[in-house]
Amino acid sequence: MTTTGVYHTSYRSELRLRHTRAEQVRLWAAVILILLLPFILSPFWLSVANRIGIAVIGAIGLNILTGFTGQISLGQGGFLAVGAYPSGLLVVRLGLPTLVAMFLAVAFTALVGALIGLPALRLKGLYLAIATLASQFIIIYLVRNWEFITQGRDSISVPRPELFGFVLIGDFRWYWPIMGSAALATIVGRNLFRSGIGRALMAVRDQDIAASALGVNLTKYKVLSFAISSGFVGLAGALTGHYRIITWERFELDVSIEYLAMIIVGGLGSILGAILGAIFIVLLPSGLEQLAISVRGIFPQVTAQLPALQLATFGLVIILFLIFEPRGLARMWQRTKDYFRLWPFRY
Repeated sequence: MTTTGVYHTSYRSELRLRHTRAEQVRLWAAVILILLLPFILSPFWLSVANRIGIAVIGAIGLNILTGFTGQISLGQGGFLAVGAYPSGLLVVRLGLPTLVAMFLAVAFTALVGALIGLPALRLKGLYLAIATLASQFIIIYLVRNWEFITQGRDSISVPRPELFGFVLIGDFRWYWPIMGSAALATIVGRNLFRSGIGRALMAVRDQDIAASALGVNLTKYKVLSFAISSGFVGLAGALTGHYRIITWERFELDVSIEYLAMIIVGGLGSILGAILGAIFIVLLPSGLEQLAISVRGIFPQVTAQLPALQLATFGLVIILFLIFEPRGLARMWQRTKDYFRLWPFRY
């Protein structure tokens, strides 16, 4: 039989995240794959997987702000720094436990995001993008030059944290807390837009004047969207700071562009799109690097031109998605599912 729809006979059934058996099978297959990956990947690809996990958290945060609420931001790299530096400094200078430091860093980043989101009450579109871009440069300037933060150093080395008696040294041990955090961010993000807050944020995106006429407090929800989004990004930044050495060079403008590309390629207004976009954008340069290594004996000039090749491919990918599939990988995945669900029919 051809599936003609998903029908519910109770509220409990309707509120499930997975409505069909096929969705449940795909979910469990993804869980099994994630559990097996650290045992089958090489050290290089395991480090890439860890970077993907962190990127997923940040991309979900940016998609909450830009994709679901319609508030564009070019300050993602700066917010990552706001999460990384306080978390690292609280551990290094005050000796706080890592989890406590990360929690405080997430809360602080959410507060900073809310303050920077205040211009969103007056600005839209390109003007808001420029305001968030300004915040990016201000934050990077502070973490580079403020003596209280830097103490005359270019980087901060945070002691390796301990979790359940295990010191997190090496990519294998880091894989589990990173993927656990990414799974938690996915669950929270997915459920956020099933709540009244999430629906209000989408109403602001679709038509803020109509939303205001229906009783949605635009001031509250625009600032709240920045705070929630920044909280997610703060978690990604805190993980980055503890996973690797904290240095301002990891949070420059190109990082903000990468995260914006993740949600464009993955699909705006989709949690799955944020995940797929993060996977794609992180894998792209790593895949090109491995390809260049494999063909350097035949084409030695490829290795020399690898940075330029990565940048050119990055830009070309964004242009192609904007032209041929503006709704990103999430839409392509939906079309693929619809094709097999309806096959052999075309409607």
